[in-house]
Amino acid sequence: MKRTKVAAVVHKSAAAGMWTGIGIRGCDAAGVLGLLPEQKLTAVIRMLAYGAFADQVDEVAQMGKSTTLEALVRFCVAVETLYTRDYLRRPTPRDLQRLLQKAEARGFPGMIGSIDCIQKSIILEAVAGFDTWVWHAFFGVAGSQNDLNVLGQSPVFNEVLRGQGPNITYQVNNTVYQTGYYLADGIYPRWTIFVKFIPNPRSQKQKLFATY
Repeated sequence: MKRTKVAAVVHKSAAAGMWTGIGIRGCDAAGVLGLLPEQKLTAVIRMLAYGAFADQVDEVAQMGKSTTLEALVRFCVAVETLYTRDYLRRPTPRDLQRLLQKAEARGFPGMIGSIDCIQKSIILEAVAGFDTWVWHAFFGVAGSQNDLNVLGQSPVFNEVLRGQGPNITYQVNNTVYQTGYYLADGIYPRWTIFVKFIPNPRSQKQKLFATY
């Protein structure tokens, strides 16, 4: 994560009440310097990114287990407070139009977003646009779920299955389509709602497709 991004997250989360004494490294009653917000954020990010236990980040952050766990809870609450309105919500018609316009400008008319799964100690299914706007996330248990069977529990296609999906019309090679799609990797099933990337492009057309 870039230094500027870390600083932005620290200050925004401080405004949400996550950290105490932001920007001031105060001392406790014994005269011992307190922990920096950057230390707490580093411990939290390592736990979330790598599925680490609180005890495992002690060598890096030099923090006790109880402090690390408290920082984790505060961070999750702060993220929900700060970003719920912008992220992890269904796209409005205006959002959808913006996503479709950006996708078409890059040569993918009708594309709603990119879908993929990350498997660490947990499995995370996420959908994001070109500007990394993540509007869907679903967490599952790694080992018992993967890119395929997580689709059976994820709510990402509930509206489509109920026949209430967005009305998207686009044209490719003189053929009119009325269903949007998601860009996915090769493990996903051969559904009309998925368009897969080309792992080993050979022709000029395939290389152009893979570029984006």
